Amino acid sequence: MGRLTKEQIKFYKDNGFIVLKKLIKGQELERLSEEYDKLFKRKNDGKLESAWVGSEENHRVSDSPYTVKGIHNLQMHHAVFGKYLYNDDLLDAMEDIMGTKNIALHHTKAHYKPPEKGAAYPMHQDYPYFPFANDSMTAAVLFLDDADVENGTLFVWPGSHKLGPIEDVGPKEGSNFHYVDQKKFPIEKAMPVVVEAGDVVVFSYLTLHGSTPNLSKRPRRMLLAQMYEAHDKPVGGEPGQPGKGWLLRGVNLDRDATVTDRAKE
Repeated sequence: MGRLTKEQIKFYKDNGFIVLKKLIKGQELERLSEEYDKLFKRKNDGKLESAWVGSEENHRVSDSPYTVKGIHNLQMHHAVFGKYLYNDDLLDAMEDIMGTKNIALHHTKAHYKPPEKGAAYPMHQDYPYFPFANDSMTAAVLFLDDADVENGTLFVWPGSHKLGPIEDVGPKEGSNFHYVDQKKFPIEKAMPVVVEAGDVVVFSYLTLHGSTPNLSKRPRRMLLAQMYEAHDKPVGGEPGQPGKGWLLRGVNLDRDATVTDRAKE
């Protein structure tokens, strides 16, 4: 797989997401899975913080037994993750979806949802975290495990990207989390994205998404890469990410100009 069909591109444009079946497989998938587990073991030994803790009702509760563990910037921890970012099948698909040959990395992260106590995540858009002028920001989520409703798979609201930025009811004071009105956009009315290990789910940062708790005996491991069109510009005061702007494909003419101007100073 690599290049998408016209039907697949239309599906993405209509729905704001698409599942790329078995995009990653064989030895590459095995190596990513192996190093993912080793990384989380190293971090857990160092008292890894939770990326999200909460109850089944989607509220963040500091003493909740439900949790999602997170690690950012995977390419800084092992070379296998950087190699994955240059996977030609992945970038061919992203080029077709994003409509550009110039693709830059914003950040990567991993979310591990442990068996029997993996927290749900409220419905939200990624937009409030890092808004860009042309809304080119697109997530590619690789699942390392089969995922379904029972072990906390991703839920999406098809077509919600067409609504543009939706009023944010979070974060509450002292919180860095954003989410939409859960009564207006309940996860029960969203679509569960049932996937197999090696599938990649691609969605716009305007697409509403969330996840259910993992109450099964199976883990739910995934890693995410946020990418954007290289000439798109942030419109907020977002914090920098290691590797942000790293070109995965194509050219950044704006970057050339910036480097030239600095050289003259």
